[in-house]
Amino acid sequence: MSKTVLFISGSPRASSRSRAVTNVVYRLLRDQRGHAQLIDLHLHELPIFNGDPAQSQLPSVQQLRQLAAEAGGFFIVTPEYHSGISGALKNALDFLNSEHFNNKPVAIAAASGGGKNGINALNNLRLVLRGVSATVLPGQFAADPNQIDDNGIFTDEDGVKSLNYLVHDLIAAL
Repeated sequence: MSKTVLFISGSPRASSRSRAVTNVVYRLLRDQRGHAQLIDLHLHELPIFNGDPAQSQLPSVQQLRQLAAEAGGFFIVTPEYHSGISGALKNALDFLNSEHFNNKPVAIAAASGGGKNGINALNNLRLVLRGVSATVLPGQFAADPNQIDDNGIFTDEDGVKSLNYLVHDLIAAL
């Protein structure tokens, strides 16, 4: 199995709290593994999934599927929108299936601007990932809005330690 981790940043926004988490985790993954690929859904535009086989020929879909097929594991970060994952992330996951996730470890994290810290999005993400036979790690991370400054920088050292433990667990599961 590949030791490469596919990191999916699920926010379609240029400036988001989940991007702050993305930056920390991606750096930790690169520092500890050296083999991390990033799909940033703000930059990696996908059409709305409609099941049409012609969509499989689109370069953005082919790249997502190829990186997912080659990955040994995943780290997925989502914002929380209306108590769920972002539509962009759900759409991206709809282009994948159990062939991409079966027997591969997945770590998850969320960030939101509200008082729930993304916990509902994490629960929703676990449900969606179960539908594609993903092996989601028991640990997870939900960022508090106060862990991220006004410039979109993750500033909480205890939070970085928690994210580091989650990255370590993912790497150990590869």
